[in-house]
Amino acid sequence: MPEPISLVEALLFASDAPVEAERIREVLDLASVAAARELIARLGERYAQQESALQVVEAGGGFRLVTRPEVAPWLVRLARSRTRSRLSRPALETLAIVAYQQPVSRPDVDAIRGVNSEAVLDNLMEKRMIRTAGRKDAPGRPFLYETTREFLVAFGLRDLSELPQVEGELLLPEPVAVAAGDANPPQQDPGPGGADEPAGS
Repeated sequence: MPEPISLVEALLFASDAPVEAERIREVLDLASVAAARELIARLGERYAQQESALQVVEAGGGFRLVTRPEVAPWLVRLARSRTRSRLSRPALETLAIVAYQQPVSRPDVDAIRGVNSEAVLDNLMEKRMIRTAGRKDAPGRPFLYETTREFLVAFGLRDLSELPQVEGELLLPEPVAVAAGDANPPQQDPGPGGADEPAGS
């Protein structure tokens, strides 16, 4: 059977929230909360002696296993590489439009890209690259989107002023009127990024 201090380490590692000393006492069937706290302290001392990248901190009424601040730059690099590798070409294209035009609505993004961007915007929301920033004062009051702090971290930016400068302005195309009797309006070329899935699919 693993020694108690290793079991405490496993409990802290497996939990996504702070673990109370009382919960550790209960799970390990210890004599008292003080015994649980002693094991936690010994685990912290072990990490310190080994100059480990991990440490035990007390937060939110419990204890958590976290990385030390000194290793943060390497964790940021990891986050950047993971985020970039997970973003498809349409997602990067849409993210660039939001970054430079924010706050921007989905109809405006659609107009620039020439295709429906609902699925791509939803995907970027799930990845926490963008978030809603209110509604546009326009028919239908569509949501407005802006980038997040996670976006800045993923691309190594301190703030939006560090976005690469682009020449000229990104203009929204003029809407094309479709005749009332035209049941088949002209289709937009989805461009090199390929067509996105229609909304609701």
